Amino acid sequence: MWVIYEQKPVLKILDRLPSDVLLKYEAWKRIVELEGPVGLRSIKGFHDETLKGEWKGYRSSRLGKKWRVIYYVAKGQLEVYVVEVMPHTY
Repeated sequence: MWVIYEQKPVLKILDRLPSDVLLKYEAWKRIVELEGPVGLRSIKGFHDETLKGEWKGYRSSRLGKKWRVIYYVAKGQLEVYVVEVMPHTY
């Protein structure tokens, strides 16, 4: 079983998320807890991908058309660190 750690700013953002995005985030967390990031890649709706540039080393999953969760996986451990839940800017 995987462990998810949410940084303090993420907890504040979660209180202000739209309810549909919050439900999707809770589903995202449950999948990660049970199967890890590999489980996310098997569900196309999350469109889980690695990031480039200043976010190199992190991953992103879609929580809807606008919202993203940014996270990284600790090497050699079953731990996922959520660092940001934010609207995607185009």
